[in-house]
Amino acid sequence: MSQPISDALLTQILGQLEALQVSQQALQAKVRTPTSLSSIAPTAISPSGPLSHGQSTTSTSAVGTGSDNGVIGDKERERLLYPGRVLLTTYPDQSGIKPYHLNWGVADPAVRGPIICSRLPSSIKQRNAIGAHSGSYSIYRALAIAMGTLAPSHKPDYSKTEPAVPIPPQPAWADPTKIVSFDPWGHVVPQAFRRELEELGLDVRPSIAVTRGHLKLSEIDETARKGDLKVDGKILLKSMPLRNADGTESTADPGVEIAINKAAVEPVWYLPGVAERFGISESLLRRALFEDTGGMYPELITRPDIKVFLPPIGNLTAYIFGNPAYLSDESKELTLRVHDECNGSDVFGSDICTCKPYLTYAIEECVRGAQRGGVGLVVYFRKEGRALGEVTKYLVYNLRKRGGDSADKYFKATELIAGVKDMRFQALMPDVLHWLGIKKIDNMVSMSDMKYNAIVQSGIPILKRYDIPEYLLPPDARVEIDAKIASGYFTSGKAVTEADLIKTVGRTWEETEH
Repeated sequence: MSQPISDALLTQILGQLEALQVSQQALQAKVRTPTSLSSIAPTAISPSGPLSHGQSTTSTSAVGTGSDNGVIGDKERERLLYPGRVLLTTYPDQSGIKPYHLNWGVADPAVRGPIICSRLPSSIKQRNAIGAHSGSYSIYRALAIAMGTLAPSHKPDYSKTEPAVPIPPQPAWADPTKIVSFDPWGHVVPQAFRRELEELGLDVRPSIAVTRGHLKLSEIDETARKGDLKVDGKILLKSMPLRNADGTESTADPGVEIAINKAAVEPVWYLPGVAERFGISESLLRRALFEDTGGMYPELITRPDIKVFLPPIGNLTAYIFGNPAYLSDESKELTLRVHDECNGSDVFGSDICTCKPYLTYAIEECVRGAQRGGVGLVVYFRKEGRALGEVTKYLVYNLRKRGGDSADKYFKATELIAGVKDMRFQALMPDVLHWLGIKKIDNMVSMSDMKYNAIVQSGIPILKRYDIPEYLLPPDARVEIDAKIASGYFTSGKAVTEADLIKTVGRTWEETEH
């Protein structure tokens, strides 16, 4: 009588068959063409450069066999890139689908497990996360692979990429309620998950990078020239001499620069925790994400067992002024600015809002706090136009300028177009503060009631709040600031009533045209 075959033996056999299939696919790809994927140059798509409208990349001699000039057709490229059939991991009971263990909010990374969302053959059946690394930039990666400028099997070399300064584990890392919007182990992936990377061959990638550098801003140069910031040679340094057009050294004042440490953080959402933050069910969150991304991620609906999602949105960057170890030291003074992206103001100096001057003022306050022996922190979130986007923001500008730009209509103009006045929803924002071990904030350079409430409700007290000084207000930004104060934003000055808003009017286009 034959003995029954155990599940373990079946799993082992299945694994060997899958490895054999991957090897066979790789061999077939090599046999089809002498040109390997890793050596396909951008010009291999078309020898004449970018295609014009209607031009085809496919030639009779190139398809299937390659050609004398090395050009291959799109169909052949597709077979090389993706030699097997389309493999869906949509349903949890599929043969061979077994997500790698992942226990969110555990102190030991080996017990917690790595984030795996790769579709490479070595990882696809052990994926424990939905989506792709790099947020919105994952689309550019797809384009690079399709065009042949990037080999899909490229394995990053993480040697010498470890954090420039340590961000050590904090108690919040082991609390599944404190950090739900990114992976707290994301900056030490090559070290914490070495076994998965090197022994198991899984495609596990960092989602955080920590480095150091200098900030050079003309506004800070001017503040230092006026004597309002002092060069200390540690936090604030004199810049290197400037050069004249002929290459000689200039005698002009080179200004100053700020020594900083910084961390770039990609979003990694633990869906049960994100849903709880917003006070909704996980199933509703999953359905909304699925529907309003055009059904891009069916696993949001079909894989309730996979609890992590890497959303296709922008990241955040944390800029640290002074010793990073002081962030978790309650005896040190901490100055904070949480800033949401505003490209028009932050980069190009638009005068319709207070974003750039407030950010610059916060950087100055962070420098002063660090020079007093404390530490400063600016967290920059990619949430353009109150997370409504730049197109929506510009449409609102048009409506405001054509409809009479008064403070009483400020939020109404946005609601008419976007349906909501603000979609930044600050509930996830405090995660980065808990990641850094922050337990109290001495100085918060922000007037936002939403940011203040989110931080305090997450368990971090704020001792002092700053509003933007009057002299820093741009000429056309009074409308915005008065509307925000009337809606509940912090102010140390005179309160603004609804009756006052009608009197606050912005400039018309005619007043600014040249």
